[in-house]
Amino acid sequence: MLCSVLLAVSLLNVENFGVRLTVEADRDTIDPGRSVFLDMRIVSSKGIEVEQIDLRPRVRGFSLAEEFADEPEVAKDGTRSQSIRWRLVPEPCAKDYKVAPFAVEVKGSQGFVAGPIYFKPPAERQSVQGAMEIDPEKDFPPLSWRLVGWFFALLAAFAAALAGLYRLVKFISSKWREHRMSPVERAWVELDRLVRKGLPGRGKFKDFYVELTMVVRRYVRRQHGIKAPHLTTEEFFAAVRASDDFPKEAIDALMDFLNKADMVKFAGVEATAETADGATESARAYIASDDKFVRSRLRRNGGV
Repeated sequence: MLCSVLLAVSLLNVENFGVRLTVEADRDTIDPGRSVFLDMRIVSSKGIEVEQIDLRPRVRGFSLAEEFADEPEVAKDGTRSQSIRWRLVPEPCAKDYKVAPFAVEVKGSQGFVAGPIYFKPPAERQSVQGAMEIDPEKDFPPLSWRLVGWFFALLAAFAAALAGLYRLVKFISSKWREHRMSPVERAWVELDRLVRKGLPGRGKFKDFYVELTMVVRRYVRRQHGIKAPHLTTEEFFAAVRASDDFPKEAIDALMDFLNKADMVKFAGVEATAETADGATESARAYIASDDKFVRSRLRRNGGV
């Protein structure tokens, strides 16, 4: 059944470390009453072997009904190719339909992250129109102890709202002071705030790595003018390489840091408290070395 479906929509095409991976489907818009047929083709150069890819823990909004993998084919020039097919059954009223980023692991190499793959949700159903059939007159309740209780409850709610407003003003004031700091000072403040949260100690490694990489990306945006928080990792690397503000060793350190973080954030690679501490120290070392490089360049150019 999986082999007979015509796949006409290309959803993913990536090539890295001598491996080319393409994903096609028979449609890119979800129909709740029809399955989605997915075909992944993996072509690797001679001597490169890719570990078996399992999408079952990475699908969102689907249940996996069928899976079929062809036997790998090896061409005369040593090129290795394999096709894997899935039938995905949409779940009704799912929040989104996608395949989350997944790890493509290459034997003897670090591998890379591919995806995500998004599907368009089904069209919204037309909402029901019309007014209530019965519109009774409002009848205010007589004065009672219950009404007095409601009055004091509202008064307490008003006091809580004032307290919340005070905290909000205090928070905005602190954010304004932080906004006026230099890029490196803001990075230290954000990094210390993240460490105090203690996310690795509570097992929230993915949340920790997401926030840690955002600290580094925001620093790069403020220091070098690159819109790092709004770019994918590949787009970010392309922008960094095109800039004259980064020495080669800084680019290598930044790429290594973000690639390792992506493996935890998107590919489901497990982290430990030791790796989280190492990632924190890598972020501190990069920010400190980059700030030192910027200051030395300013002195050479006659800046302050």
